[in-house]
Amino acid sequence: QFLARDRGLPVVLILLAVIIAAYAYFTQNTVPGRYLYAIGGNAKAAKLSGVNTDNVMFFAYTNMGFISAVAALVTIARLNSAQPTAGQNYEMDAIASCFIGGASAYGGTGTVSGAVVGAVFMGVLNNGMSILGVDMNWQRAVKGLVLLAAVIFDVISKRKKSSK
Repeated sequence: QFLARDRGLPVVLILLAVIIAAYAYFTQNTVPGRYLYAIGGNAKAAKLSGVNTDNVMFFAYTNMGFISAVAALVTIARLNSAQPTAGQNYEMDAIASCFIGGASAYGGTGTVSGAVVGAVFMGVLNNGMSILGVDMNWQRAVKGLVLLAAVIFDVISKRKKSSK
């Protein structure tokens, strides 16, 4: 416990803040970061615009591997064990966090800070339902409904924007 803190702050929180700041800056203020948004919006149009989509996709997948490794290390440190099923069922939370945070099913939109807000919302939802003693199957159903609501909201708002 004592070694996991630096000046009273958890080391994981400091690591998370550094990663969020770095990726937020990268995606918003650099050309390769904008290429990620361009490919997410329309990969064919980005390729026709001169973006080397193969290199950008390789970079994106490499970064996702790095972030997955950091998440695995944090989970292992938190659980004090390395089990192959430790991260099971986190996929739904990650996808819901992105959609709640403003990412679009159509691609090309969303921010790092929005995904963090969505993750905080999902964390509060998870903790609240656990504290209330809600059955695990009902927790999954509620999280699925929240994800469904976020996707429906995204689709409806995109249709309203495109019809104007």
